[in-house]
Amino acid sequence: MTKIIKISALAALVTSSLVGADIDAKLSEMEAKINALQTQLNQSNKTLTEVKAHDGNDNLKFGVDFRTSIDNIQYKQYGGGTASNPDLLTNRLWLTMGYEATPNTLFKGKLSYLKAYGDSVSHSQSNIAGGSTNLQAFDWVTNENTGDSSLKVKEAYWLYKQDTLAGANIPWTMSIGRRPSTDGLGINLREGQKENSPLAHTVNVEFDGLSSKLDLDKVTGVQGMSWKLCTGRGLTNASPRFDMTNPAYAAASTTRNEIQHDVNMYGFIFEPYNDGQYMVSSNWARADHLIGFDMGMGPGNPDFMNYMILTDTSGQPTTTQVPTGYKFKDFGSLDLATVMFKADGIGSGISDFLDNTTVFASWAQSKTTPKNGMLMLGQPDSKTGTSIWFGAQIPCPLTKDGRIGVEWNKGSRWWRPVTYGEDTMAGSKLAARGTAVEVYYNKPIDKALSFNLRATKIKYDYAGSNAFFGEDGYAGTMAEASGMATTFGMAQPVTEATDLKASISYRF
Repeated sequence: MTKIIKISALAALVTSSLVGADIDAKLSEMEAKINALQTQLNQSNKTLTEVKAHDGNDNLKFGVDFRTSIDNIQYKQYGGGTASNPDLLTNRLWLTMGYEATPNTLFKGKLSYLKAYGDSVSHSQSNIAGGSTNLQAFDWVTNENTGDSSLKVKEAYWLYKQDTLAGANIPWTMSIGRRPSTDGLGINLREGQKENSPLAHTVNVEFDGLSSKLDLDKVTGVQGMSWKLCTGRGLTNASPRFDMTNPAYAAASTTRNEIQHDVNMYGFIFEPYNDGQYMVSSNWARADHLIGFDMGMGPGNPDFMNYMILTDTSGQPTTTQVPTGYKFKDFGSLDLATVMFKADGIGSGISDFLDNTTVFASWAQSKTTPKNGMLMLGQPDSKTGTSIWFGAQIPCPLTKDGRIGVEWNKGSRWWRPVTYGEDTMAGSKLAARGTAVEVYYNKPIDKALSFNLRATKIKYDYAGSNAFFGEDGYAGTMAEASGMATTFGMAQPVTEATDLKASISYRF
């Protein structure tokens, strides 16, 4: 543009020279005008850039992850029984959001719904006829159980970060809110998602809390070393407003039917090494006042039975007892520990196949500590369980950009993680007291659409894998669990579960 202006100016000067004008004076005057115009143009571009940057930073940025799935779920039960749903259709929407007010402060959130086709009310494995329990709205799995079409808050938290701590070269962060505590390291691979905070082998559950991370690599010289404090509240014992037995939001009453304490979890995540290709990560966590059901309740126990006044055949009133369902109780604490190794690429330049291969191995341990004479996992004393988990994801040899993954995990008799939020319709495979095998295929369709095919098979050696922490979580043999189910009129224990899932996701 400047060249065109100068050429035009030169032409004007040449023309004016024909009528005797001073060429040098005219040229200097025109050049000054051109420079003034150029300065104005530069200032206008700078102002426009500043406006764009300001408007962009002041906008809450949204993203969408919308998945449509069909699941074929099959169960085998002890004694030869079966249960199934060959075509469970669901929509899952994640509406993500983020805003960076300053380079040091940002907000992130995620709204979610998961709804079965043709369904408008909440259903879950615990939606017993008569409404005696209502665990489909349980806070740990708010966004992993199918419900209605209302949006729920899956994540909402602010993050503050600094480059130094008390003058030391230690970058650190602090974050509080509804935590990104599902789809953590390991379990994220099967759907091509970036991992969230926890190690999914032991913790994969929604909760509210706090975290603070210290990056230690600059002061230790060890690449990628970091330490992260995590703490949160899984359940509160605050009474609801308009409760007839307690003032609003006061601690719940201390009758033997009530949870007398908040359910809190605290721990840390330590990464001793992470160079972007090879990583070692570990965590330890403790959860206190964990909940469960007292399955030892029987006739005459008011915790289990309520009296009803009926009439006999002669019309005379008579008293009988009917089951009213089970209530949560405080059973004790749980300690969890995990060590995981992951490699994004094997070696360097050996082959394209190995460069694009991901492998991981994880070991985990759980330890229960019952209290006040309660039977945690159906046992009066402490029990330790372990689990191992291996996985690999490789380029598909038949397609250009597809990925194939295979995972295998095995849990011992007393294994008990907190993985209720795991995205498997047949229950958490990582909680299995037995063996689980999973094979999946991911294939991008275009820039936004992707296809996923997944097959999960779980073979249970002991019962109670997906239960809570009381006697309902008793890791008994299938025969023992069958006897308990018969006594209390419940479904026979599942010995084998299969979930075949096909889905298409739209992400931007």
